[in-house]
Amino acid sequence: MVASLSRLPVPDCLKLCHKVVDGLCGREPPRRADYSATWSLEEWLELLSTLTAFFRLAVGSNSSDEEVLAGLRDVVSSHSEMLLSVVRDREEEIHRALLDRTNCISSTTLQDFDWQLKLALSSDKISSLHTPLLSLSLDLRENGDLRPVTMEMNREELNTLITSLEAANKVVLQLK
Repeated sequence: MVASLSRLPVPDCLKLCHKVVDGLCGREPPRRADYSATWSLEEWLELLSTLTAFFRLAVGSNSSDEEVLAGLRDVVSSHSEMLLSVVRDREEEIHRALLDRTNCISSTTLQDFDWQLKLALSSDKISSLHTPLLSLSLDLRENGDLRPVTMEMNREELNTLITSLEAANKVVLQLK
């Protein structure tokens, strides 16, 4: 999935990867709305997961530059070099975040949620455009801090979210 980074020019890809590392380190992660034209919701979620796992593995296992690049053989060379530079530039920060997560129990709980169904309108095609959108607002409590998360999804994205949540629920039930 990391190979799909080639859909972005290197400077935009660099910005995205730094935002992924920010999210890994507990700061604001990249927003899907900024990349919705490039990746579908399912592709976006898979890309974020893959990039996060890549950064964790590269830093957590103290991989050499050659090992990192070997793991990126399916990625265009300019993008693989950029990924390596992000790993090296933010290595200490990622390492601290990984240590923080292993030294303390981090829990995220859903405090509250609210949803609204909206109808998207277009200024020139109001009567012919009938695109229902779901606006989902979640209040997440993470390490004692309350963090609001808002998502707006069309029917296809909502179905993907529901499928993902059902799969996650099955995994949680198996762990019990």
